[in-house]
Amino acid sequence: MRLLVPAFLPLAALAARIVQSNDDGWAEINIRVLYKVLADAGNDVILSGPAENQSGRGSLDSPPTNRTSPCEFNSCQAGSATGFNATNPRLNWVNSFPVTSIKHGIDNVAPQFFGDSKPDIAVTGPNVGSNLGLINSFSGTVGAASYAAGTASIPAIAFSGKSGEQTGFDQPTPLYTSVYADLALNLTSTMIASGTPLLPTGVFLNVNFPDVSASTCSSASDFKFVFSRIHTNILPASIDPDVYTCGNGKRLPTESKVVGTAGCYVSVSPGKASDKSTVDAATQAIVLDKLKGILSCLPV
Repeated sequence: MRLLVPAFLPLAALAARIVQSNDDGWAEINIRVLYKVLADAGNDVILSGPAENQSGRGSLDSPPTNRTSPCEFNSCQAGSATGFNATNPRLNWVNSFPVTSIKHGIDNVAPQFFGDSKPDIAVTGPNVGSNLGLINSFSGTVGAASYAAGTASIPAIAFSGKSGEQTGFDQPTPLYTSVYADLALNLTSTMIASGTPLLPTGVFLNVNFPDVSASTCSSASDFKFVFSRIHTNILPASIDPDVYTCGNGKRLPTESKVVGTAGCYVSVSPGKASDKSTVDAATQAIVLDKLKGILSCLPV
């Protein structure tokens, strides 16, 4: 079941120019299904991902080199440093890291389709596996989003999901892939509909989905988004408080706490592109106001 943004919003208000990337590779099924879902919703989408799985490469960046073997899942031929799908040139691969891949999408692919306009938003993932807390420093999916939000000044969202394994785009679509794509569409559309600037300068969202199973958390409508922070804050709450919401006192729940809570809770954490840490309370408040229509609270 696909979640929809409010019906009173015109389609034109929801459409956006979107650049996609990930660290699992351009031919992994999660990014391909999300590409279709975003495009079917009326967005103008381009994809530029690594030629193969580049998980754990963080913010590494290096010029692409010619491949000596086919891309993952035999999705491209050897011999080139970059390329695209023969029947859909919006689907691009780069023989390098996630940051290099999204940079290629922004600098080289976007002008072909968006002209002089740069992407309105960057969307990375959904990553195969969670990216929580300190792990964010090593995640290529988060690295690509932080590059977009920081160096490229493009609002960005990094999506990750606990369920799944590396799967080729030409395989049957797993349940978790469909659910994660619908959830990602809902959050992305909500952000787009909130108006510009979509996010404060230098800020990205780190979003983590919990497990999907046929018995529980089996459709997008089962899930609730919860506002969270990336890291545990060791400072006293009185010194460095978070924004107030959900009766949390002066500290937001960590994203690990959110996705670890029994039920179907999705963590949504605003992060600094510069160091992938939690933003301050004033910045949290701006993001909270934009997303408040879809946010819920953890059970007491």
